[in-house]
Amino acid sequence: MPSTIRSYVLPDLHALCAWKSGFNPHHAEARAASQKWVLGFKAFSGKKLEFFSQGGSELLCSYVYWYAGLEQLRTACDFVNLLFTIDEISDEQNGEDAVKTGEIVLNTLLDEAYNDGSMLCRMTKDFRARFFPHTGPATLRRFLKHTEAYVHGFGREAELREAGVVLDVESYNVLRRENSAVRYCFGLFGFLLGLDLPDEIFEHPIMMEMHLAAVDMVTWSNDLYSYNMEQAMGHLTNNVLTVLMKEKNTDLQGAANLVGEHFKNLSDKFEALRLALPSFGEEMDYVVSKYIMAMQSWVSGNLDWSFATLRYFGADHMKVKETLVVQLYPTRK
Repeated sequence: MPSTIRSYVLPDLHALCAWKSGFNPHHAEARAASQKWVLGFKAFSGKKLEFFSQGGSELLCSYVYWYAGLEQLRTACDFVNLLFTIDEISDEQNGEDAVKTGEIVLNTLLDEAYNDGSMLCRMTKDFRARFFPHTGPATLRRFLKHTEAYVHGFGREAELREAGVVLDVESYNVLRRENSAVRYCFGLFGFLLGLDLPDEIFEHPIMMEMHLAAVDMVTWSNDLYSYNMEQAMGHLTNNVLTVLMKEKNTDLQGAANLVGEHFKNLSDKFEALRLALPSFGEEMDYVVSKYIMAMQSWVSGNLDWSFATLRYFGADHMKVKETLVVQLYPTRK
């Protein structure tokens, strides 16, 4: 990236996404309960505790899971806070150690008797006890598969970060779907909706293409919004803007524009696929419609959250939402 570039303009993704968004009325209660839950494990201190206390995870859940009941929202907040904890731990680890961290979560979810005595294991056990009994068998099977893919995904991310490797766009997309935890978070839909989508429908080629299109809309928009924060910290390898600048031989603004174009293409593709979905019978068509709503809500809710939180744009978040101009932070020493 040329040193002369000190700002860039975000594509207006809100204008490209007409899907319904909302905000969960149980936010305050769920946030308070989830924050108390995490603090009970003494997972953070210092600046990390300060950052956690801003409540970004609970705010995200209230935007993307606006339709959930109180107990379901509270459990979703705990899950996303668990992911935040894993992320904070693994960010400072090499690939091998990051995988070991993830395997604590995986082993705890797979085996009720597993206990290595760690804080992460205790957190996961508590989440497991509230999530498993209220989740249908197909949803649970997929959730555990997503857990494994997530663990290996962020382990691979740590290896690439260590080596300073920037992937090509196609390889990056495949990895980002998993290490971002977006597919993992989509895995909560059945629990939150109280519905269990059978594997044969979830894995239908059209349904799967819709699923991946929605996931990519979230990961690409996240990368667009988080780039400034990440470049200031020197974390450049795991962002699609870096990938696009390298592969397309373009500058930061050119890469941002490409994200906008791809987001629009994905949105159009999702809608075309939705219209092409076959009927699975009246009962299953209702379940499918709710899953589609949940995917759309994650995409639109994530856009809303990105400008409501301080996480990406700090105190300027409302100004950036209005102007779409991002001033690059100086690199942190």
